Amino acid sequence: LSPDCSFTCHYRCRALVQLDCGGPPGASDEDDGNEHVLEKDTNVDEPSEWEKTELDQAQVEQRIKEYNSQINSNLFMSLNKDGSYTGFIKVQLKLVRPVSVPATKRVPSLQAGRPHPQGVKRRTSFYLPKGTVKHLHILSHTRASEVIDALLRKFTVIDNPRKFALFERSEKDEQVYLRKLGDDEQPLRLRLLAGPSEKVLSFILKENETGEVNWDAFSLPELHNFLLILQREEEEHVRRLRHRYARCRQKMQEAL
Repeated sequence: LSPDCSFTCHYRCRALVQLDCGGPPGASDEDDGNEHVLEKDTNVDEPSEWEKTELDQAQVEQRIKEYNSQINSNLFMSLNKDGSYTGFIKVQLKLVRPVSVPATKRVPSLQAGRPHPQGVKRRTSFYLPKGTVKHLHILSHTRASEVIDALLRKFTVIDNPRKFALFERSEKDEQVYLRKLGDDEQPLRLRLLAGPSEKVLSFILKENETGEVNWDAFSLPELHNFLLILQREEEEHVRRLRHRYARCRQKMQEAL
């Protein structure tokens, strides 16, 4: 059990775990500090203002020129001969639950001189570091569901892709808005229409929490991990409540 991030694993697996636990305790209790998020227009059937915009070939070419002139990196968009275009999107991963990755370890034989010829295949769960971002080079017709698949492959995550959803994040009037993208929406097209500003539009990968959680999609080790996490959260919540009431009781006794 790490004292900073509270990561728990089997004692035999400690050598296989590589996590950055250098952050101060409690740093991940709040989502991005004091950012207050209003989840609005999360119905995937309601298109955003970017999705409603239609561009012809000349407008696409002009938009790409404007986009490339506004960025300060080499992450340019390129127009292809067939009318499609390629470019980069940046996705921030804000995952609350642990993810599963494959792990293979060669198990030595208990008898000297007889090494075990095969490895033991298994899966291990861990938390992705908070604030993890990934740039993806995609096509204009790449769908949101394909972006999720590509992200999971990049991090060798073997969880069901339906557990995750891609969201667009925007800021307006000092308020943050989130909208879940439909599977067939095209993130690069939204990036082009919105421009390169991350405040105007950015992408976030989160758990798919639009409805009741499909617990049948999780493996038994994952479910056991969730039960342990829930137990720790409940104990911490009870501790904070008791501390708050104890302080109130102390203040009233001092007043008496």
